[in-house]
Amino acid sequence: MTNRSLKKSVSFIEAMAIVVGMIIGSGIFLKPGIVLQSAGSPFMAILAWVVGGIITLASALTIAEIAAAIPKSGGLYTYLGELYGDVFGFLLGWVQTIISYPASIAAQTIAFATYANFFIPMNNIQQKLLAVSVLAFILLMNVIATKFGGIIQTVATIGKLIPIAAIIFFGINYNSIQGFGSINTAVATGTGFGAAILGTLWAYDGWISVTNMAGELKNPTKDLPRVISTGVIFVILVYAVFNIIIFKVLPIDAIISSKTPAADAAVAMFGSNGGIFITAGIMVSVFGALNGYLMTGARVPMAMGEKGQLPFSKVISQIHPKFSTPANSLIFQSILAVIYIFSGTFNTLTDLLVFVLWIFFTMGVYGVFILRKKHPHKEGLYRVPLFPITPIVGIVGGAYILFSTIMDSPTNSFIGIAITLLGLPVYYYINKKTKASK
Repeated sequence: MTNRSLKKSVSFIEAMAIVVGMIIGSGIFLKPGIVLQSAGSPFMAILAWVVGGIITLASALTIAEIAAAIPKSGGLYTYLGELYGDVFGFLLGWVQTIISYPASIAAQTIAFATYANFFIPMNNIQQKLLAVSVLAFILLMNVIATKFGGIIQTVATIGKLIPIAAIIFFGINYNSIQGFGSINTAVATGTGFGAAILGTLWAYDGWISVTNMAGELKNPTKDLPRVISTGVIFVILVYAVFNIIIFKVLPIDAIISSKTPAADAAVAMFGSNGGIFITAGIMVSVFGALNGYLMTGARVPMAMGEKGQLPFSKVISQIHPKFSTPANSLIFQSILAVIYIFSGTFNTLTDLLVFVLWIFFTMGVYGVFILRKKHPHKEGLYRVPLFPITPIVGIVGGAYILFSTIMDSPTNSFIGIAITLLGLPVYYYINKKTKASK
């Protein structure tokens, strides 16, 4: 392999599929009951989905300005490095490369295999082998051509929207004993509107990963703001309408007590085949999210390798001479994911890093203020609307998540910080080695 530039092969539609496909995972199929229980009533639950979406949109519109001004691969890792200094970018890249992305990939593969167990009963080791096989297929497609990864993402995103669209379409005409009067029904176990918003914010996560591929978009300065803002707005509408239909079809207590409210709604509308329909839909949804995590996640170690910030940087950053893809980086992320699949540590690791990742994410949203001081505005580039109100909304949302996380899981939060800071000796060692070799 040799060092070459990645092809600008990612179209607007494929970028949109990454945004929508990585936000909509299994959360929308499973979360309605949890959000409802916290919110206290169906009306407040729907409002929580909308407010969570607005906070996400404010962050998305803000990051889009930074993405338009710095249209380079690596996403938030690159932005933090340019706006705050290399050490902050490195620490984010460190946790994303070593733990966050590969652990998330592992979690998605296991989720896929777990849902597949609905159709083909498997023991634990068989599920793990299926998980690795699915990962190997997606890896192969992304190594051969970024375009293949884009096609998989587009098809999977359309596929995951089919069960959602079916529930919405048939739910509108569904003759429920509930009726829309249930939207105002109170839930005695409501634990707080803030907790409900927190639940929705996890379901909106993932959109920022498209910025990792900025260097491969055909027109990143124009397309990134458009795909990010349009994609998030689309998901807000889908989530709100989907929840309205769930509340129309099912009794309130049934939604709260169910771990799979979307499947229950499908069974109510379509009979016993409804569960099969939704399970297949979730598998397609998880498959698309898995492809998105591998495709976008591999761009972070590639970008770090280009700056010489990882051991074996030259190898990791190399572009395949025939396929023009970051093959080594894709393989590296997949190997780590397989280790996490067989060790079973992926959920623990992702939980440990939630707090840290939101620190960096909130720094990214605040970065628009630094951007405007550091970089003179170029005519024609996207600017975040309603500045400074929009970024402030995003920052307040990020601060709320950080506060809630540290209150709920203080031990995990501090362990996550410790794991992140373990990257500092690596950073200074590599820097010292790089300077010595010059």
